[in-house]
Amino acid sequence: MMLNEEKKDDAVLAQESNGSVHNEDALAGSSNTTEPPTAKHGCFGLADPKLRPFVIISITYLLFTVTDGAIRMIVLLHAYNKSFSALEVAIMFTLYELAGVFTNLAAGLMGARWGIRFCSVLGLSLQILSYGLLFGWQDDWTKQQAIVYVTIAQMFAGVAKDLTKLGGKTVTKLVTPEGRDTRLFHIVSLLTGWKNSLKGVGYFLGSALLEIGYEAALWTMIALILLALPFAVFGLSKDLGTAKKKNASWREIFVLDNWNLNVLSFARMFLFASRDFWFEVPLPFYLRSPNCYALGPEFTCTIDDPDSCTSGAACDPEVDYCTNINMGGGCGGPGVQRAVVGAFLGGYIILYGQVQSWTPQLVTGPLRQTPPNKITEMFWGLINCYPTMIGAIVFFKGEVFMSYQLEGMMGWLVTIIVTFAIIFAINSSIHSFLVVKYAAADKVAVSVGLYYMANAMGRLVGTLGSGFIYTYAGGDSYISDGYNAGSDARIGLAACFVAGTVCSFLAAIITVYIKDDDSGLKCGPCWTIVESKEADDDEGDEQEVTETDRVEMEQFDSSEIISC
Repeated sequence: MMLNEEKKDDAVLAQESNGSVHNEDALAGSSNTTEPPTAKHGCFGLADPKLRPFVIISITYLLFTVTDGAIRMIVLLHAYNKSFSALEVAIMFTLYELAGVFTNLAAGLMGARWGIRFCSVLGLSLQILSYGLLFGWQDDWTKQQAIVYVTIAQMFAGVAKDLTKLGGKTVTKLVTPEGRDTRLFHIVSLLTGWKNSLKGVGYFLGSALLEIGYEAALWTMIALILLALPFAVFGLSKDLGTAKKKNASWREIFVLDNWNLNVLSFARMFLFASRDFWFEVPLPFYLRSPNCYALGPEFTCTIDDPDSCTSGAACDPEVDYCTNINMGGGCGGPGVQRAVVGAFLGGYIILYGQVQSWTPQLVTGPLRQTPPNKITEMFWGLINCYPTMIGAIVFFKGEVFMSYQLEGMMGWLVTIIVTFAIIFAINSSIHSFLVVKYAAADKVAVSVGLYYMANAMGRLVGTLGSGFIYTYAGGDSYISDGYNAGSDARIGLAACFVAGTVCSFLAAIITVYIKDDDSGLKCGPCWTIVESKEADDDEGDEQEVTETDRVEMEQFDSSEIISC
């Protein structure tokens, strides 16, 4: 089986949305029929026996996705309350991200040999193991002991994610017919886009359940995995997804002779680092950090009154005044509750997922940038610099942050997060299409090679780098009577925004070296930014295809999915 067919990741969605799916009979059980499902098979044909693997794998994968988002927030926010610094928490996620790098290499080979059911069941089982290990996190451990233990527990979750993702992404290949004009085609594309949205739900659930209790949050997520496990064990054939052709070798996986793909992969690493330099660890730490000027000897409290201290602070019974819950987490943020932190991050993930799945129809299509090209990505890559650059300036010098005007602070923060989510999703969608385009002549090399490692490498670099920058950039915030309230969270997050901006700029500049200079760049029907070098008749054909895609999407009524 061609491994890139198993490891399409979000490239599947962009490829399908741009109408360039290359169906090959590379998976056992795949259908070559081009006829759409008939009415006798129910709503959009989802009762068709050929589509049962799609339904079953989708259920297991989407339930797993909720637990994958939740585990990050449970670990991060629980560690915050235990006074771990941003760098220490970032270290806890290193093996989770590294597992994404190496499991991407092995998962495709495992799926080809033992099938999707094996990989799905193994992934779900490892996720249960990871959550089970987190019950063993003891309060009396040293920080070093806790970091090692939690990092290992997170490693199993990272392996589980990519093993389960194999089935979740390959299912689109298994059920999508060759014809481009079926409603099923659009449904599969739309459902695929909900993966990120459900991960966002997991972010919120994990944070909200911590308000009830740490163990309650773990048990709830284990219950979701146990709910999904029987579908994978009893509902799938053991031969589903096994290779019918000669499988790729390890040597073929590492053949990096595709220049455009390698350059795109390098740019991809910096693109994802541009997000994780401020999103995964610094943002929740900043949101939890309390007002610096509501801490210290001037703010007396009683241990029996939980409201005597501002949110994010606690009453120290030894001195009877409000202190920072986490000195290493800094002060200067809004000090919101854990559920609100989860809502912020979960909202970002949900928005990102929806924008990404509709980018060809709502953004690049109307702007006459479909199908996207190298210049399109350069254009949007540079735009990706602006939200974090503005965020850095406002956090460093903005009056609302320097004078701690809470409403203004939250307004700016929401604006930055929403704007970045939209622009980043557009960039990610374009990248996902380009990898399919450039891999056309070398599918084995792209399968699980440098490109699919680039996501995990970018997250790893961004997560570790953000922990270091946030922890050490802010310095200490000394207030009245020499009381040290912790590092300056405002400066820490601003510095992380600077790092994210640099990564966005590098991703855009690296894209310049892709050898794909024929296509131009338009910004709507009346504005041509870069003239195309292609022949006029080719351009006309491209516009005709784009218009066809647009008409098909306009005819598709997504509300009919709800009626199913």
